[in-house]
Amino acid sequence: MDIYQQVTDRIISIIERGTIPWRKNWSAGSGMPRNLVSKKEYRGINIFLLSAMPYSSPYWLTYKQALDLGGNVRKGEKSSMVIFWKMLDKHNQDQDDDNRATGKIPLLKHYNLFSAEQCDGITVPPDPEETVNPFSPIEKCEQIIAGYKNRPDIHYGGSKAFYRVSEDRVQMPHEHTFNTSSDFYHVLFHELSHSTGSKSRLARKEVIERNEFGSEDYSSEEICADLSASMLSAVAGISNETVELSASYINGWLSVLRQDKKAIVIAAARAQASADHILGKTFAVEESE
Repeated sequence: MDIYQQVTDRIISIIERGTIPWRKNWSAGSGMPRNLVSKKEYRGINIFLLSAMPYSSPYWLTYKQALDLGGNVRKGEKSSMVIFWKMLDKHNQDQDDDNRATGKIPLLKHYNLFSAEQCDGITVPPDPEETVNPFSPIEKCEQIIAGYKNRPDIHYGGSKAFYRVSEDRVQMPHEHTFNTSSDFYHVLFHELSHSTGSKSRLARKEVIERNEFGSEDYSSEEICADLSASMLSAVAGISNETVELSASYINGWLSVLRQDKKAIVIAAARAQASADHILGKTFAVEESE
């Protein structure tokens, strides 16, 4: 049985034993979205709405605020919506009701924001204070990354890890914000695995079409990327430290897929193609009887 199949079987076995609480394995500042001008943090559902966007900076502002600061929103950038409740006098909304009650009624409103990363010509404060953990480069992991031919650019900073297909760019928190060195490489392998789905590489529709968060295609791609990361971690010799994290992460996406654990079989085939693409001929994957 080859090493890829061993990793897949281990993960399936862990999933079948029950859900493991997933944890984020880095801590880079508070990461709470806030307004660049007022410095106030957004609250309630707005935290989720903004945190779900693929930007590493926690700072947001309106189009007018960007202009007032002497900057501008880059052409073609799309805004993100936030909501708020505006309290109105009830009698002003119901003038024909002779039996109206006094008081206020809430009216749901919304407005649009842009990430500081979508703007030019504005000054952004330094990132919030980051956790600093010891970090030791792992040679085999570094070799895998270096051996990925025509790989995307890798940028460091902020509190999020993601791959942005439109720029062919991987964004990673700094190495020292991760709990362990193995955690850092596993997350980087995950994002690099997403990058193999770009049109210029393996052309997975789940990457090219930018599916909505929570959709089956989105979930399938997340499973594929983390299986691929687990396979790469196994090749690098760090799978013992990362495989249970992968199992719990993947199990969350399998729940979105109506707990259909068979979906992992299809994802595993795509993950193997992804890992092979990153490895190229740098490593010969060992097989066992």
